[in-house]
Amino acid sequence: MYNNYYVSVIIAAAGMSNRMGSKINKQFIAIDNKPILAHTLEKFEQCQYIDEIILVSKEEEVEYCRKEIVRKYGFKKVNKIIRGGKERQDSIYNGLLALNEKTDIVLTHDGARPFVRIKNIEDGIKGVLEYGACVIGVPVKDTIKVIDESKGIHHTPKRDLLWAAQTPQCFWTHLIKKGYEYAITEGIVGTDDSSLVEKMGHEVKMIMGNYDNIKITTPEDLIVAESISKGIDNIYLSKEFLFQGR
Repeated sequence: MYNNYYVSVIIAAAGMSNRMGSKINKQFIAIDNKPILAHTLEKFEQCQYIDEIILVSKEEEVEYCRKEIVRKYGFKKVNKIIRGGKERQDSIYNGLLALNEKTDIVLTHDGARPFVRIKNIEDGIKGVLEYGACVIGVPVKDTIKVIDESKGIHHTPKRDLLWAAQTPQCFWTHLIKKGYEYAITEGIVGTDDSSLVEKMGHEVKMIMGNYDNIKITTPEDLIVAESISKGIDNIYLSKEFLFQGR
C-alpha cells in the first residue's frame, strides 16, 4: 500500500508476438537465463507499494504462466491469472474487471518491458496522488517527421515537446475504469491506456522514466536486452550516462 491506498498492477502478456518471429510467446523467451515475463513480474513483486498483480495471458497459456512462471519463481503477489481479449485494450479491460474491490490505484504495464525500475513504479504511484493519471516516458532523441499518405514530409514537430510513452501507466482506479467505459460507449480504440483517459477530457501527466525501459518486440531487441541485463555497455557506450538521458 501507499499512504493507505491499495495498489494493483495489471501485466499485459497476451500479445501475439508476430514481429518477434518466434515459435513461442516472446514473454517466455529467456534473457540472462530467465523468461522475460519473470523479469517483469519480479520488479513489481519487489516494489513495496504493490499489493496485487493481475497477470493477463492468452487463454491457452494461463496454466503455463501459473506453473512455469508464477509458481516456479515464487511470485506471491500474483492474485489472478486471467485470459486476455482479442486486442490489448480488451485484455486490460478484463484485468480491470478482475481487480480486488479494495484497489484505489491501478497501474498497467507491458509484460515485455522487463527493465522497468522500481523507482519508476514508485514515481508513477506517487504521481497518481498528485495528478490522478500519469505515464512513465522519456524525451525522444531523434527528430520526428510527420508524413502524408505519399510519404512526403508534412511537417516537423518541435522535438522538445515530444516524449515516448512507456509503461507503467498509472491511474486512480475509478478514473481508468471510467475511461474504458467511455471508450466502449463511443467505440474508441486507443493506442495506449492513457489515451482513453485523455479522450474523456482528463489531463494526463508525463513522468520521467529511463531509456533502458524498452519493450521487447523484435529479434534485434533481444540483443539489446541481453546487454542491458548483463550490464554490457558495448552497444550503449556508457549505459548510466545515456540511460539517464543526460
